[in-house]
Formats: sequence, structure tokens, C-alpha cells
Amino acid sequence: MAGGGGGGALWVGALVGGGILTGIAYGLEAAGVHAPEALLATLLAAGGLAVVFGSCEAMIQAVENLGRILGWNHFVAGTIAGVASNIPEVVMVGFVVAKEPRVAFVVVLLTIHVGALAFGVYSGLLPRDARGLARLPAPLTQLSTDLYACASGVFCAMGGLMLVLKVTDAGDARGEGLLAGDLLALGAALLLVFAVNIVRLVKRFSGATDAGESAEGVPPASEGEPRAEGAEPEAGGGAAPASAPDAAPAGRWSKVLGYGALGVAASVLGGHAVGEFADALVKALTARGYSEMIGALLLSVFACAGVFIMIATAHAKGLYDIAIANVSGAVTQQPFLVLPVTLILMAVFAQVGVIEPLPHGGILAIDFETTSVVFFAFPVLLMLWKSVNDDGRVNWLETASMIALFGLVIFFLAEHGPPANGVPLPGPGGAAGD
Repeated sequence: MAGGGGGGALWVGALVGGGILTGIAYGLEAAGVHAPEALLATLLAAGGLAVVFGSCEAMIQAVENLGRILGWNHFVAGTIAGVASNIPEVVMVGFVVAKEPRVAFVVVLLTIHVGALAFGVYSGLLPRDARGLARLPAPLTQLSTDLYACASGVFCAMGGLMLVLKVTDAGDARGEGLLAGDLLALGAALLLVFAVNIVRLVKRFSGATDAGESAEGVPPASEGEPRAEGAEPEAGGGAAPASAPDAAPAGRWSKVLGYGALGVAASVLGGHAVGEFADALVKALTARGYSEMIGALLLSVFACAGVFIMIATAHAKGLYDIAIANVSGAVTQQPFLVLPVTLILMAVFAQVGVIEPLPHGGILAIDFETTSVVFFAFPVLLMLWKSVNDDGRVNWLETASMIALFGLVIFFLAEHGPPANGVPLPGPGGAAGD
């Protein structure tokens, strides 16, 4: 869940309102009131997601104050705030892992696909020059593209490994799943890449006065390319230059610590509520014969709801670089932050007995759902890399291509997920189809 760009009192209201809804749900359960399951699930979903959104904004407030103290510009502060806003999501995923580990893995991968589709759609909303080109900020073209390329390679290799193990019944788990060592190695490698990326982002771009330049003097990828006649310097869609440090409100360490503590505490409440909702949703759908992929897709859309709100807020304010940072972060922070933490949690939970390993010791099952979301992430990230890396701008053909590819991938995953336990999907009238 990338962040940055939200504001106002909306997040406070979400935090309070969500807390009330989850309190009602847990109160009914504690009192032994036999309320309809649908009502409890709705209260947990609405309340939990509202609390998670509020906790994300609290973390963003903490990092924005830290950015003022350290003199970060808007893009870097927004990106780091997006990283911090993933803490509540990681907590939420942890509760889902404890309940339904396979679903947690599939949700995280599907969130990459949903985020990629959001990137394609939002690229069509960016201001463009006379030639129909939308300029992208230098940090995105110089750093995020490397993350796209790395993630596409990792998913290609991971998907190939899963397929080979399954077909040949190889490995200690006899092809039934990935072991704890596999998950820990993958998680550690991805977190290492993400840590290096954050260090490079802060070192190269935190001192820049605009997202279109770097502190090291590296020009944007598209700099030097002739502009269309009559085009304004910022017609490509860059945000207004970041305010000078002395023009912005001073940050306070008390706010950094206060907002940070509030965000972490709220994320535990919201994450637990969403985890309970995820468990109820998956059980209800599988009982009706729907695949886990449908439930996971719905959860991934819910997980991105806060990102969509932040993107819309930043876009309405004309802060296009912050908005596109949120969109890109929704893609890059999943494979390099949320996914590795998920894999590590699965390995640790299996070792301590929170989740039960598969019969032959596997932890992450190798089946249609888990393999397909990994394999299909390869062309998605490859398409993102090509669209952004070639000239640092996005044209209309690239926008249309991204929307078409990313939309088809999500459609294929939802349409062809096998029904749970081989139960036929309900027909139009609610009965099982012929």
C-alpha cells in the first residue's frame, strides 16, 4: 500500500469510525450475540479497512515530519511515506498468513497486478505535451525501472522453479510446495534489493529541488530531447517544484514518534479485523464453489483502496509526481517489501506451529493459484519496465498496451481459477451449472 499525498481530517474520521465498527463487531462476538455472519463480516471489513487506511495516513504524517527535519523533497518524502504506509498492510497480511497462508500469498501477488493496472490507467490521466507524451519523474525512470526488471526476473525464475518441482515431483517436499529455506532465501534477497533502492533514492534525489533532477546532477532520461514547439517546460506532467525547506512547516520529533506509535497500534487493530474478514470471506466463497482466486482478488482490491484515495487526492492538488510515486509504489513495494515479509512470516509461522506444513513438509503450496499469479507477474513487470525505461515518457500506445495487458491478466486469473474442492460454479439461477 503505497502512500503519500493524502491529507485533511479524513484519515482521523476513518480511524475513529473504523474503530467504532470493529469495536461493535468484537463486542457482539464477546457477548455471544448470534448476529448474522454477513453483518459481522461487513463490520470487520469496513471497520478494519478504515482503521488500516487511518493507520497508513498516521505513518505518512510521521514520515512527512521526518522529511521536513531532514530536508527531503516532495517526491522522496512521498515515496518514503509510501514505504511507511506498508507497515499496517504488513501487519494485516501477517494476520491473514496465520489464518490462510495460501490466500495471503495470492493476495500479495494479485495486488501487484491491480497496482499495475492502476499505473496503466493513471498514465492516461497525466498531463501531456503537444506530442501526447507524459513525462515521468527521474527517480521513477532511473530507479523504479531497475526494480521492475529485477522483479520480473525473480518471478520468472520462481515460477519456473515451482513448475519444474511440480512436474517432476522433485525436492524434499516431492513437488507439493516450497520449503522454509526457499521462502527465507527469497525473502532475504528481495529485502536486500529494496534496502539498496531506498539508500540510493535518498542519496541521489533527496537534495534535488524537483523530481526531474537528482542530487548527483544526473539529468532526467528524457532531458535533451527536443520539445514540441510551443510546449511549456512542465507540460509533460511534472509536479510543481518542491517547496524550499525554509518555506515548509518545521517538522517535530514528537510528531514523528507520536504519529508512528499511533500508526503501528492502529495497524494491529485494523489488520486483525481484516484478517478475520478474509478468513470468513474465503470460507463463504469456497463453500459456494468459488475459487480462492475470486476471494483473493476482492481482498487485493480492498488493500489498494487507500492507495486509490491517496492518488486521487494528490492528482486533484496537481501533485502529479507524488501521485505517480504512489502508483509506482503500489507495484514495486509489493514484491520487494510486502511479499518478502509474507514469505518470511510463512516460514517462521510454520516453524513455530502457527500454521501447519503440508504433508511432505512444504509450506507454500504449488498449485494453479500460486503458480499462475507468479508467472503472470513476469510479463506485467516486463511491460512496465519497457514502457517507462525507453525514454522516460509514456505515450498513448504504451498506455493502451498496459491497460489491455494488465486487464487481460486479471481477467484470466479470475475467470480460470479452479473452483474449490471441484464443486461446480453456481449457474445464473444460483443452482450448480450443468
